[in-house]
Amino acid sequence: MPDRAKVLAGLALFAVAATLPIWYGFVFGGTVPRPVLEKPTGTACVEPVEFMRTRHMSLLNEWRDQVVRQGQTIYVSSSTRQEHRMRLTGTCLGCHGDMAGFCGRCHDYSGVRPNCWNCHHEQAPRVR
Repeated sequence: MPDRAKVLAGLALFAVAATLPIWYGFVFGGTVPRPVLEKPTGTACVEPVEFMRTRHMSLLNEWRDQVVRQGQTIYVSSSTRQEHRMRLTGTCLGCHGDMAGFCGRCHDYSGVRPNCWNCHHEQAPRVR
């Protein structure tokens, strides 16, 4: 019977320790406002805004694989059926040219460090 109390106390302590970051966030965390991004200069993106907000990196990775490994250079939008050249510099950065005001702010907010700019845009500052 004494071992049962020790086991239950250990499980309770583990549960508290494992969920401490969640509770700490509720008590002391608050909310961080979304970054204010520079508006793109174009009128329409290759996909709808919500798609691009959540899945743009997957799309860029697919583009990389299709261009480099399969030689495909044309992307057909799933929403408008419009054709676009698969180029970060010519397509994306044509409208989102202010990388510090658009890409950089969102990436800093999200804590990601993409290395796209190392190859694809000569004048681009390194996004930290």
